[in-house]
Parts: sequence; C-alpha cells; structure tokens
Amino acid sequence: MDRRVALKNMGLALGYTVATPTLLSLVQGCNDVNTVDWKPDFYTKEQGNVLYKLVDIILPKTDTPSATEMNVHVFIDRFNNEVLEDVQKAMIKVYFEKFIETALQDSGKKKADDLTSEDLEPVFAAALQVKEEDEIKNAELTIKNTSAIAKGENTATADEVVSYSFSKNLRDMTIWGYKTSEYIGEEVLAYLPVPGEYIGCGDLNELTGGKDWSL
Repeated sequence: MDRRVALKNMGLALGYTVATPTLLSLVQGCNDVNTVDWKPDFYTKEQGNVLYKLVDIILPKTDTPSATEMNVHVFIDRFNNEVLEDVQKAMIKVYFEKFIETALQDSGKKKADDLTSEDLEPVFAAALQVKEEDEIKNAELTIKNTSAIAKGENTATADEVVSYSFSKNLRDMTIWGYKTSEYIGEEVLAYLPVPGEYIGCGDLNELTGGKDWSL
C-alpha cells in the first residue's frame, strides 16, 4: 500500500483536533528519544514492548519510515501520561491488559515480552473486523463503560468490545502521531510553511499532488 494514499484517506477521519502548541511541544519532545534506551512513562516496560511492535504493525516501514522510526510509541505513551484524565488512563490500561491476555491465549505463550509481531497482528486485525452496525454499538458501549468507571461503578465489558475499542484507539493515535511528526509533516505530506492564497474548492490532486496537508 502507498503510505501517502493511506495517510490521505485515513488521516482526516480520525476525529482529532489540529495540532495545538502544547501538542506540538509534546511531539517535538519525543523526536530525540533513543528508542533503545526508552522507558515508558505511562505503560509498564512489558506493555511498552508490545506497543512498540503494534505501532509498526499499523505503520510498517515501506517507502516512508515506520511508526517507531518517528517515535510514535513515545508520543502515545507521553500523551496518555500527560494529557488524559485519570478515568481514561485507567480504562486504557485495563483494555491493554485484556488485549495482551487475548494475544497470550491465542499464541500459547506465557509472557508479554515473548509476544512477536506475528502473534499480535492477527489479534489486532480480528478486533477491527466488525460490521458497521457493530462498530457503532461498540463505540456506544465504550462510552457507557467510561462513564461507569468515572462514577466508580464496575461494569463488565465483552472481550470483543474491549479489543475493538483498544485497537481502534491505538490505530487512530498511531496515525495521528505519525502525521504530526516533523519529518512526515515536511517530507511526506503537502507542506507549506508560509501559506499563500486560500483556494477553498481546489482539486487536491492539482494543489498537492493528492497529498493531505501537513498540520
């Protein structure tokens, strides 16, 4: 798949706002992190290892860099740690653990560190293979569960809903963080540091060669 086509098709449908100064500061702070020495702030070390593999499943290296080469895993970890509210943090951690449990059961392995990309990819792909009506239902159940957790209630959530919610959120965050990185913004997307004439109804192929605008 052409990475540029994927970014153009998926990027604007994620529901995230444009980059703010706080977000840009967070992103830029991730650029110089040495992945070899990376220690997660939000996730455990084991979860961080799984996250590292998952973001590259979502955006592997092709004609453009992989997600980990852009330190997307670092961005997601810091965003969760520094931006999200406590109830969101709690739910993400629970959902991630359940996702890992499913991967361990399916692979027959005992430890999260032993999970490979080959173990994780089918679990991730299966979680996102839902019908449109089920996608809406899963989103509604996720919102309901978040509200229950905020009220201190303990609401059980079906495993398929948990897997879908975790996988979709991670996919969206990965693409968002990738598109916000400096290199992708300047070298892959359509980059215009000093905007000129505003053309509201121009053809994207004519204006940018089919690329989405860098935020």
